[in-house]
Amino acid sequence: RSAGQQTGGTLLGITLFQCKKKGLKLKEHAIHLNNLSEDHCEIWFKSLKEILSGFKNRPKSLKVFVNPISHKKEAYQIYLDEVAPLFKLADIEADVTITRRKGHALLGHMTHCPSVCFLSSVVCVGGDGFVAEVAHGLLLRAQMDAGRDTDSIFTPVQAALPLGIIPAGSTNVGACSVHGIRRGMTAALHIIMGHHQPVDVCSFSSMGRLLRFGFSAMFGFGGRTLALAERHRWMPPSQRREFALIKTLANLKPEDCELSFITSHGAEDQIKHSSARVLYTIHSVIGEHGSWQTRQGLYLNISIMAIPCLCSTAPRGLAPNTRLNNGSMALIAVGNTSRSEFIKHLKRYNSTTNQFGFSFIETQTVKAVKLRPHSQGSCADDVSENEECNTKTMPIISSEGTYPWNIDGDLLEVPSELLIRVRPQLLTLFGADMEEAEEAPVKCSCI
Repeated sequence: RSAGQQTGGTLLGITLFQCKKKGLKLKEHAIHLNNLSEDHCEIWFKSLKEILSGFKNRPKSLKVFVNPISHKKEAYQIYLDEVAPLFKLADIEADVTITRRKGHALLGHMTHCPSVCFLSSVVCVGGDGFVAEVAHGLLLRAQMDAGRDTDSIFTPVQAALPLGIIPAGSTNVGACSVHGIRRGMTAALHIIMGHHQPVDVCSFSSMGRLLRFGFSAMFGFGGRTLALAERHRWMPPSQRREFALIKTLANLKPEDCELSFITSHGAEDQIKHSSARVLYTIHSVIGEHGSWQTRQGLYLNISIMAIPCLCSTAPRGLAPNTRLNNGSMALIAVGNTSRSEFIKHLKRYNSTTNQFGFSFIETQTVKAVKLRPHSQGSCADDVSENEECNTKTMPIISSEGTYPWNIDGDLLEVPSELLIRVRPQLLTLFGADMEEAEEAPVKCSCI
């Protein structure tokens, strides 16, 4: 075309856009096929479109949810700059909703909107909490459509639509676990190419009622840190997280609880006996899904994860012993120990050294976990320097009688026992199974 000419011009040929892989990165590459014949180009174009239409996993339309306040409030700009142009190039129709509040995607769209409005796939642009909200909404919708009663014991059905994740948060463990890298273009190309990855999900229930679906949970240190950060939301996100981490470490206290679990069939026993005041019971209970083993004692942190949770601060993952779809969860129980030993354990996540190589840590491969905190004694979450509190032995509970859980970066207050079960391949994500994150390691400056 001549300068300033908007339409028409001399036909030069057609251009193919190819997805090229370099390490874990995906990027688009243009291939120009020169041909001045309009008839030939039209035949090429129709033939290539017909071939592309044969790839059934490639979405033709998307429902996109964007969290505008995610991390540095860059989510929508990331979508406009890095993702939307690629969707347009791939001739994918995208219906975008910018959420206005927490729960907007779940309550305003996922569970109340007719199925037709979801088009052929769902995409979320945001951090881990937002990803978990949309994934929970997709799975809840599937249970509603199948007539499942989530207020009773039930067997959940798979989500009908695959979910794409565009990373726009601070940690992005969900995106890193299926992309291996925190990059908008790579995430978008996984979606465009239709790379489907089945993923295991956890169900969280209390008193026979489903609370939510999710990928990971932390109780104790992980839950307390998040609860403290949530009470200081007036602070900038990075400062809030570091403040909460330092404050919780300074007031490090164990949780007195009863931990029960069913090991995954065929999994090797990976128990490491703790010498840090964890009293093991000597009984097991046979249930319909296997034998329950029980531990009782003081724990600093308990993690249950259905995915590896790769990220820049833990390139091998917070749970490197599990995979995306192996039908099991990683249980990591950190017994009571000194603050210095606990910090050594936290620092090892950033290296290739085994972060579980301590006598006070027990790891198991499980398919179900029950955790029942004991409310004997309490110590305030925010202890001043002048107050005395035996942080080595004093268990803690919240003033409201509930216990804080960190579920995929969201705070969940649970008043009693929590039952966690793995739900094999309940959700499909766009991406692939990754062994390790290809991210420059980021160390936590506060420890």
